[in-house]
Amino acid sequence: MEQNYFQYNNQFYKPHKGIAMGSPISGTIAEIYLQYLENDYIKHWLDSNEISFYKRYVDDIFIIYNQNKIKEDQILLKINGIDKNLQFKMTTEENGNIKFLDLTISRGRKIISISIYRKTTNTDTTIHYLSNHPFEQKISSL
Repeated sequence: MEQNYFQYNNQFYKPHKGIAMGSPISGTIAEIYLQYLENDYIKHWLDSNEISFYKRYVDDIFIIYNQNKIKEDQILLKINGIDKNLQFKMTTEENGNIKFLDLTISRGRKIISISIYRKTTNTDTTIHYLSNHPFEQKISSL
């Protein structure tokens, strides 16, 4: 880790903690660390049924928890107490819906449904037709 440095505007920097973003190994190290946290800190919540469902995609986590056993503020307080350099933010359900990645997950009385979520800034343009991309890439994105 002593050779952990990066360059920006012809100036070299060495981070005090962690690894430089964009480093080829940074994603792997982050994944190893998150798996360690899950094994040592999250697993007991699953075993005790305080959390009934836990899924993570990179750094986005989806949790379904038992409100009779644990509250959302307790989860956030505990998870943010693990490492002072790693802080999580919580998005909670509103009117039975929650946005997760590019999905809207809706909770009904007896069913959970999933639909595609589009941000208000979405243009539905993947590759502009007048761009310099090869024609094959343009038609494959249709």
